[in-house]
Amino acid sequence: MATPHPTLESEAASQTGLCRDCSTRINPAKDNKITRCPACKSPRLLFHPELFNLGIAHIDCDAFFAAIEKRDNPELEDKPVIIGGGQRGVVSTACYIARIRGVNSAMPMFKALKLCPDAIVIKPSMEKYAEAGYQIRDLMKELTPLVQPISIDEAFLDLRGTEKLHGLTPAETILNLVRNIRKTVGITVSVGLSHNKFLAKLSSDLDKPNGFTVIGQSETLDRLAPMPVSKIWGVGKAMQKKLSANGVKTIAHLQQLDEAFLLKQYGNVGQHLFRLSRGLDDRVVSPNREAKSISSETTFDKDIADADSLTKTLWQLSEKVSLRCKKASKGGKTVVLKLKTGNFKSLTRNRTLPVPTCMAERIFSTGKELLNAELQDNPRTAYRLIGIGVAGLVEAEFADMPDLVSTDKRNLQAELAMDKIRIKFGQETIGKGRSLK
Repeated sequence: MATPHPTLESEAASQTGLCRDCSTRINPAKDNKITRCPACKSPRLLFHPELFNLGIAHIDCDAFFAAIEKRDNPELEDKPVIIGGGQRGVVSTACYIARIRGVNSAMPMFKALKLCPDAIVIKPSMEKYAEAGYQIRDLMKELTPLVQPISIDEAFLDLRGTEKLHGLTPAETILNLVRNIRKTVGITVSVGLSHNKFLAKLSSDLDKPNGFTVIGQSETLDRLAPMPVSKIWGVGKAMQKKLSANGVKTIAHLQQLDEAFLLKQYGNVGQHLFRLSRGLDDRVVSPNREAKSISSETTFDKDIADADSLTKTLWQLSEKVSLRCKKASKGGKTVVLKLKTGNFKSLTRNRTLPVPTCMAERIFSTGKELLNAELQDNPRTAYRLIGIGVAGLVEAEFADMPDLVSTDKRNLQAELAMDKIRIKFGQETIGKGRSLK
């Protein structure tokens, strides 16, 4: 049962609560020491003195990739599932069963499989995940135009002012959304509800999976105080070390320091620390926040120096990037090639095009030129990772304009024709010879 911070329990006793499973309103003053919903008998009750006064929410899908795979294959429900690929790849997502064993995102696969040797490893299916992600986003947009996606599986919503539209408080609207996602998409999400974006996002991570956490305005300082400084957005391992060296390990320690001292000690980051440690965040939920790039990459099981193998993989990745661009109705001004050597040295090469593109042929041909130049300069280097992407995104209508494109127009026409066939008969029905493995 979700409950408020202990210091607010007496105040909460006079406040109406909600059943998380049916949204029935509950008044503890009338129903003393209630532990189950009087309507549906669910024990999942939510009480908070500011529950009906808060409107900024953060929704985070629970172990999203793994959840989609379990949804599509019920036999996986009680098994540890890791989304990733190859002994030398990394974990994209781990289900909560695998997380209990110590597996987490971005962990090398070999390490994850040592911790959880009976895990079922599934290669990512990004198109399937994207489809579910957009389905969830559409459900959000039915409630408010102020939806700001952060990634494929999380977003902020500003529901302030929607009470008259829906006849419900933001908290009730969010509970309905959570149930709707479970019913139509088949996965669970965790919710953070607060008075600003920082606290909403922080809240959604405090009770996963399938959680609903509230941080009210009056309790902000008390709730933040015992948390480690790592809970502050942007405080990574390097900053944690700096803070720890000065005896600052919890947010309470930061709350005791004035802004001038933090500015002097940590520069511009000091102001960031001062504000967020006090729960101050005036950023708005912006629906116009756009991705800056679209890319795809792969890690090889063995280091590769062979130009033909690298080139074939580059084409396959270029097709994936092209497909994602087309689905997002975007084109990119700059093609970016990413390489990582066997000794983990990362290399990035890019080239800006005369006209933005979303076409696989143009992405590939530019990437291939960048790759060939690198192979010529370093002929004996073997690579463990290769990636390709486009940056400087524009709307699709401004990409691949026929009068400006100098690339072989027959190639582009052929690709457009293949796209039409794929839309009608499926992605695997047609492809170029270089796509064959």
